[in-house]
Amino acid sequence: MLVEDTTAPRKQRHTARRILARLIEEHGAQELSYSTVRDYVRVRRAQIDVEAGRRVEVFVPQEHAPGAEAEVDFGEVWVVLKGVKTKCHMFVFRLSRSGKAIHRIYPTQAQEAFLEEHIEAFNEIGGVPVKHIRYDNLTSAVTAVVFGQGRQRIENDRWALFKSHFGVDAFYCQPGIAGAHEKGGVEGEVGWFRRNRLSPMPVAESLDELNDRIRRWEAQDDDRRINDRIRTVGQDFDAEQPFLAPLPAETFEPGLVLNPRVDRSSMVTVRMVKYSVPARFIGRKVRVSLRASEVVVFDGRAVAARHQRIAAKHGQSVQLDHYLEVLKTKAGADRTSRRRGRGPGLPTASPAHRPGGPGRSADRGREGTTDLSGLPGGTSAGRMR
Repeated sequence: MLVEDTTAPRKQRHTARRILARLIEEHGAQELSYSTVRDYVRVRRAQIDVEAGRRVEVFVPQEHAPGAEAEVDFGEVWVVLKGVKTKCHMFVFRLSRSGKAIHRIYPTQAQEAFLEEHIEAFNEIGGVPVKHIRYDNLTSAVTAVVFGQGRQRIENDRWALFKSHFGVDAFYCQPGIAGAHEKGGVEGEVGWFRRNRLSPMPVAESLDELNDRIRRWEAQDDDRRINDRIRTVGQDFDAEQPFLAPLPAETFEPGLVLNPRVDRSSMVTVRMVKYSVPARFIGRKVRVSLRASEVVVFDGRAVAARHQRIAAKHGQSVQLDHYLEVLKTKAGADRTSRRRGRGPGLPTASPAHRPGGPGRSADRGREGTTDLSGLPGGTSAGRMR
């Protein structure tokens, strides 16, 4: 069976458990134990490889200097978000020496999430690795792999700018399975965290809520010991942290800057999702910062609108405050608008216009908020929700 496996497809070779089952079925070997078969298979497979002249890969134990190296990887996770099973992406940053890891879950693994998580990880650990960070050939960082040129890569321009800002040196692993072992620490961390913290599927109202929960888990994991280490992750990190390079004084904007035009419905389209903006911007181009978990619309340097990012294509996020001036003259619009439909993207009112908020006070909004009860037809914020 093991000799036959040398020419079989990699994913259809015998496991020790399958060999045991065949020995019982075909040869009546009822007395054999799994551990006996497993130990034999491990030794015999290595012998067969040597006899066949195949190179036996040897892994050299690694010793990492404190503060020198880190590893980064993405992993898919499923989350019950507002009652809906949703596919998300977990970004993991792990220091190679101490095993201290930062995990964040985002609706996307696009470049804005890639950069934002780096910034949060650097802020969490209080510095930047001084030697290098190991990566797969992620499209967020690498435009093309130059084969035949060692580890040379053509990098994304924005990623190159980010590296220069923080003083990061990237080490790119070999493409495919050949490079999987080159950052085995973070790949193991992705699996460990998914099994121990995200099983069963976590339930949350938002990814911000879930990431706050993850921060508490990370604090608890500081008391964990990796394999047979004498000291905990937190103790090793405390010894490693002073060796990290300091953070730059200037901030870096991780969001992707776009300049869409506001349509007649007072909405901008960003990555096939519509977000509302104040009606006074209709027909104008605005500056949008597309971030990992939110979308921010600017009027010059001032924030004109802010939305949680929606992952589903063709969704929409509507805020009633953006239409107050329109509703004064089109009192019936609220009865026939899309916001009365079902599903995600339903509009929200700011706290000022919810029942009991400042917009419902005796001042009737004279402190800068508009009271909807003064609209023709007597529509109130409470009934419009």
